[in-house]
Amino acid sequence: MAARAVGPTGRVVGVDLQPLDPLPERNVLLVHGDISDPTVQEHVARLCDGKADVVLSDLSPKLSGIKARDEAQAQDLADRVLAWASALLRADGTLVVKLFMSEDLQRYLHVLRERFRRVRTTRPEATRKGSAEIYAVATGFLTPD
Repeated sequence: MAARAVGPTGRVVGVDLQPLDPLPERNVLLVHGDISDPTVQEHVARLCDGKADVVLSDLSPKLSGIKARDEAQAQDLADRVLAWASALLRADGTLVVKLFMSEDLQRYLHVLRERFRRVRTTRPEATRKGSAEIYAVATGFLTPD
């Protein structure tokens, strides 16, 4: 979907911990690595010519079944994504990030509202019942002065 959205002159860069088979779309580049690794972040930034219009994050920690631990790890991932997206996004850019229902959710949404013009949450129909995951869609990135 992302490849179609950006069109033939756009570029989609995907990052995953697991090796991925190449996709047929010529405008999709896949990077095998950890997005929290500065070397991987620099590589992705180069592939995006320094700045990106959109950052999509579907990151999720390996769940342990221990609620407090899983929530803390998920929140840490979301915080890392926001920090990296804040450095990578162009002015007026968009961030889509997977979040989990937790005590930190409102704090995170508040931070998003400070950095973006519009923030909304959504829960895709494909999300399984009982799942604590939601997505925040933040548009209109406000670059720091």
